[in-house]
Amino acid sequence: MPQPDRNSQKENKSRGNEPNFNWRGVILIAIAFGFIALAMLFYRGGMQPVEEVPYNRFLELLENKQIVNDKNLPLTLIVEEGRATQALSGYYLKQSVGSQPAQPIKFRTTIYLNYNTNLQEKLATAGMQPAIRTESNVIAQTVAGFLPIALFLLVLYFLFRQQIRMAGKGALNFGKSKARMLARDKNKITFRDVAGVEEAKDEVQELVEFLRDPKKFQKLGGRIPKGVLLVGPPGTGKTLLARAIAGEADVPFFSISGSDFVEMFVGVGASRVRDMFEQGKKSAPCIIFIDEIDAVGRHRGHGVGGGHDEREQTLNALLVEMDGFDTQEGVIIIAATNRPDVLDPALLRPGRFDRQITVNLPDVKGREEILRVHAKKVKLAEGVDLAVVARGTPGYSGAELANVINEAALLAARRGLKGITLAELEEARDKVRWGKERRSLALSEKEKTNTAYHEAGHALLLELLPHTEPLHKVTIIPRGPSLGSTMWLPEEDKYTNRKNELLASLTVKMGGRVAEEIIFGDVTNGAAGDIKMATAMARKMVCEWGMSEKLGMVEYGEHEDYVFLGRDISRARDYSEATAEEIDHEVRRLLDEAYQNAKQTLIANRDKLEVIAKALLEYETLDGSQIKEIIKHGRLINPPPSITPPPAQKMPPEKPPKQVVIGPDVAPPLPGALGGAPA
Repeated sequence: MPQPDRNSQKENKSRGNEPNFNWRGVILIAIAFGFIALAMLFYRGGMQPVEEVPYNRFLELLENKQIVNDKNLPLTLIVEEGRATQALSGYYLKQSVGSQPAQPIKFRTTIYLNYNTNLQEKLATAGMQPAIRTESNVIAQTVAGFLPIALFLLVLYFLFRQQIRMAGKGALNFGKSKARMLARDKNKITFRDVAGVEEAKDEVQELVEFLRDPKKFQKLGGRIPKGVLLVGPPGTGKTLLARAIAGEADVPFFSISGSDFVEMFVGVGASRVRDMFEQGKKSAPCIIFIDEIDAVGRHRGHGVGGGHDEREQTLNALLVEMDGFDTQEGVIIIAATNRPDVLDPALLRPGRFDRQITVNLPDVKGREEILRVHAKKVKLAEGVDLAVVARGTPGYSGAELANVINEAALLAARRGLKGITLAELEEARDKVRWGKERRSLALSEKEKTNTAYHEAGHALLLELLPHTEPLHKVTIIPRGPSLGSTMWLPEEDKYTNRKNELLASLTVKMGGRVAEEIIFGDVTNGAAGDIKMATAMARKMVCEWGMSEKLGMVEYGEHEDYVFLGRDISRARDYSEATAEEIDHEVRRLLDEAYQNAKQTLIANRDKLEVIAKALLEYETLDGSQIKEIIKHGRLINPPPSITPPPAQKMPPEKPPKQVVIGPDVAPPLPGALGGAPA
C-alpha cells in the first residue's frame, strides 16, 4: 500500500495550528536592550565630559602653560575631510581652588584654517607637537544616525517574525481546505467500538476491503463507490462509523464540516473544495469525511440569492470534483446528514454518492451492545443486567445511551457507591429523557392534589383500556418541565401502530383533563400538552395514515418532518376548502369520541381513581405493579417506602402554571410520559 505524503501531512498539521505569541522574540528583545544598556553604561562610565573651548580661550590657556602635553593625555589635531576647519582636542589644567588640586579637563576647540596660519608656531614655542588624526565626519554621522533605526527595525523583525510568517501563510492559505487529517497512528477507532448498526457496518465492509487491497476489485473490473452518504437521526453514530472505516482500513482520515466551506468572500468555498481533493489525492488511499453536508449541499435555486450565491458555487465545485476524480486513486468520500430531504438531486445521483446507508436508531439488541461498549469505561456493580436497561430504553440513540451510562456513573459517585447499580441506571434513563427530579420545587397542597388526580387519570386508563402500552410508573414529583409524569414502556420495539392502538392512545391522553372535570367540576390548563399531542396524532390519522372512513385512503398535503423554507414557503395546498373543512370535522370527531370514552371509563371506576390519587399524594411515585394492585384489590398491598414531603410553601402571586406533555408524538412510539409543567 503506498505511503501518504509526509510533506502534505506536515502542511496539513501546520494549517491546523493557530499562530502563537512569539515569546522567543520578546526574550530576544529583552536581551538586546540589556546589551545596549550595558554598552551605554560602560561607554558613559569610561567617557569624560568634553568642554567646548573657544579658540581665544585656548590661546590664553596655551600662554599660561595650562595645556597638558603628556603621553597619557596627548594633544590631538583632528583633520576632518571635506571641511575648512580643524579640531584640536586634549586636556588643560583647571586652576586649583582652595584645598582642591588642579584637575585635567578634556577640551575641544575649533580652528579655522583661513585665519590661524601661525598655530603650529605657537605650539612649537610652547614645546608641543600634536598628533595628527584624519577623520571622516560625514560617514561617522551617517552611521551614527542610521544605526539606531537599523537596530530598531531588526528588533521588530525578530519580535514579529513568527506573526508575519503566520499572517502571510494565512493570506496565502485563505482558499485552502480546512480539512483536519487524523493520522493512521492516532486513529484507534475500529468496528469493535461501533455497536448497534450491524447492517451499516456490513455495507461499508467492502470499502474497507477495497482500501486494504484495491487490486482485488480492479481485477474483476469492479468500481468501488465514489461516495457514501450516511443518513440517520442525530446521535446514531454516523461520524463514529466513518472513523471506524478509516481505522479498520488503516488509512489517513480527513474530516471537515460542511459549514467550513462557506465564507463571506465569493469563490473561497469552491477553492477549498478543490484544495481538499488535492490533499486527498496526495495522501491516497484515504477517506474524506464531510459532516453535515446539508450545510453546503442544499437544493440549488431554492434559497435566497438566486443561483449565484457563494453556497451554490461551492456546491457546483463539489459536484465537478466528485464527478472528475477516479475511484482507482483510492479516495473515498463519506458524508453524513440528518436532512437528506434538502440535498440537491445532482449530489445523490450514481457516480457521486453512489450509495446511501441509513443509520437507524438501534433495536433492543443493538442498545444492549452499545451499553456494553460504554460500560467498559465505568465500574458496574455485581448482578447488573444491561439487557434490562436495553429493554427499558426504546427509541434511545447511541449518544443518549452513552449519556445514560455517564449520568449513572456520576449519580453513583455522588451517592458514594463502589459500583453502578440498576437503580442508578434507571434514574439516569429517566433523567436523560424527561429531566431531573425537582424535589425542591415547593407546591401547594391544592397544586399537588390536582396533579395527583391528573396523573391518576392517565395511569388508570393505561391499565383499563385494551391496546395500550404497559404502564411503567406514575409520579407527582416535578421532573424537568413537568409537575408530574405518567410513563409507559412498550414490551418490545414497535415500528407500526394499529388503528385501535392509536385510538386507545388518544383516550389515554384525554384522561388527565377528564379526571379534573370529574373530581373538581372544573378544569385547568394542565392538559395543554395532552391536547396538542392528541390533535397532532388525530390529524395524521386523517391526513397521512388514511384512517378516516369518510375521507378514505388519500394523503392530504405533503407532510415533512422538517420544513425546508426555500422549497415549502410557496407550496400551495393541494386540496379544496371543502375538503379542509371535512378534515377538521374528522379530527374533531376523533378527539370528541376519545374524550367521551375516557369520561365513561373514569366515571365507572371513580373509586379506583381516588385510591390511586391518594396513594400518589402519600408516596409520590407508584410503579405499574402497584397500580395493578389498586385496580385488583382496591388498596396497596406492597406500598413503596413512605416519603415525608417537605412543608408546603406559599407560591408567589404569578400567573397560573401552564402544563405541557412529555411523551411520544407519533409512531414509532417512544417511552412516554404525560404530565404538566409550569410556565
